[in-house]
Amino acid sequence: MYKPLADRIRPASLDEVVGQEHIIGPGGVLRRIIESGQIPNMIFYGPSGIGKTTLAQIIANQTSRRLYKLNATTAGTSDIKAIISELDTLLAPNGALLYLDEIQYFNKKQQQSLLEFIESGRITLIASTTENPYFYVYNAILSRSTIFEFKPVSPSDVAQAVRRAFQICARDEKQKIQLEEGVVDHVALSCGGDVRKAINAVELLCMSSPAEDGVKNIRLEDAVLLTQKSSARYDRDGDSHYDILSAFHKSLRGSDPDAVLHYLARLLAGGDMASACRRMLCAVSEDVGLAYPQAVAIVKACCDSAMQLGMPEARLPLAQAALLSATAPTSNSVVTAIDAAMSDVNDGSWGDVPDHLKDSHYSSAEKLGRGLTYKYPHSFSGNYVEQQYLPDKLKNARYYKEGVNKAEQQAKEYWSKIKSQKK
Repeated sequence: MYKPLADRIRPASLDEVVGQEHIIGPGGVLRRIIESGQIPNMIFYGPSGIGKTTLAQIIANQTSRRLYKLNATTAGTSDIKAIISELDTLLAPNGALLYLDEIQYFNKKQQQSLLEFIESGRITLIASTTENPYFYVYNAILSRSTIFEFKPVSPSDVAQAVRRAFQICARDEKQKIQLEEGVVDHVALSCGGDVRKAINAVELLCMSSPAEDGVKNIRLEDAVLLTQKSSARYDRDGDSHYDILSAFHKSLRGSDPDAVLHYLARLLAGGDMASACRRMLCAVSEDVGLAYPQAVAIVKACCDSAMQLGMPEARLPLAQAALLSATAPTSNSVVTAIDAAMSDVNDGSWGDVPDHLKDSHYSSAEKLGRGLTYKYPHSFSGNYVEQQYLPDKLKNARYYKEGVNKAEQQAKEYWSKIKSQKK
């Protein structure tokens, strides 16, 4: 019976697992927990193909617990009941270790059906998810579990698994495998930190390469064709989408043009030009603002140009907009001012509009006292006259505070001079 190479090569001990050094390396907290034999309920959080299932199998083997595997995309409450029926029997004398893959697809009722058995210790739950557990796993499960975050495996660690995979293929096929220079590195780099994807690529290369005189020559050209280009892990609906957007915006705010270009490149590699445009249009008002007021018009023009051009040419105006935003003087006076004003409004601090500012462009407005004392600023020198604009309730409110940048300080100096002449 055919067994995928990824299953044949699956590590049987912690020392064989590549990556995750931060939790299962020498002295790692998860390694110490596993070696103690006292396994708590755990949630493994991280992208696919990086060892979550493998680690659950190793834990089961080292603790002599019966391992049950369920995938929440296909399993239901009946599958949980079937496992529960085997507890305290010869099938599971030491209790059960339940590995629940993709737990985010279980609804609240399905997750809660496990609580009684988790609390009694008859089931030890190891759940895995590619989504943020704090968003998708219910609090009752979270509060009884320890969360371990798994990281994408580095290319150097993936390369170890790739070499081992080629060795196992050569052993199983009883043939020598000759690798063209660069094959291992290309496969390791193109998998985006997903070890399973890299091993699947190895299997395809071995299957598609004919043997000549008992030797299979694995060519770099074939490796390029058979590996999916996914070195930048990106999922428009997953955590990586929001993580990259967050890093992109914060790099713009932090005035780091190199980091900005890096995250922009990752967004474009993922085909997400629209998100890059939205984020820059927001950042140019939020973080550049009045320090360089013209920037918003330039960024908008660049985004419009990108949408008209499409990729790959769109990368040029988008890079222009990103670099402009990252190197422009910065001010957050816009966001702090509007947020302060909205806070008053949301708290109910409305106040009536002063009578002299109310609409007076209709007959009988004068009888209601509307607009009678309004002073038209352009009728006065400097185009300014002092009068109350805010409602009485908020007449002393101050929302806008000038930034320390040149543009806002010049405007402040100009209006200070004009207003001082009117006193």
